[in-house]
Amino acid sequence: MNLGNNLYHARKKKGLSQEDVAEKIGVSRQTISKWETDETLPDIRQAKQLAILYGLALDELIEFDVDLQEIQETIERMRDEVTNKIDWTKAWSKKYPILESYQKEVNITYYAEALCKLLIRLEKEYGYDELNSMLVLKDILATVWKKRSEKKS
Repeated sequence: MNLGNNLYHARKKKGLSQEDVAEKIGVSRQTISKWETDETLPDIRQAKQLAILYGLALDELIEFDVDLQEIQETIERMRDEVTNKIDWTKAWSKKYPILESYQKEVNITYYAEALCKLLIRLEKEYGYDELNSMLVLKDILATVWKKRSEKKS
């Protein structure tokens, strides 16, 4: 995505008109239009003002990804009752087919027992509840996986 498009989408996300932004930044509406169509670029001070106005870090504004932003906002709005109804394995298996087939190949009981011991240990040692223990363990596993992937690259 280009900067102009990023500026446009960030402004729309905040529900602001070009006139609103122009007034707050101290430029004309036409200037905002030119920035959003990539005819011209804001200077660094103006870009920083835009980032603040849109509630983004400057680098986020430059690399603004509407899809990622929408996903993050959707996750934040989602209630636990809704997330509990979702079959996450089925949902993710469309992207990662292994999630449909591994149950036939892997000794799930063996790994489940090992993971259960780790969950209980996190609960006892740190006083986490079951959900927080699972989230911490998931995050640790993701970190380990990322480090292993980086070493292979």
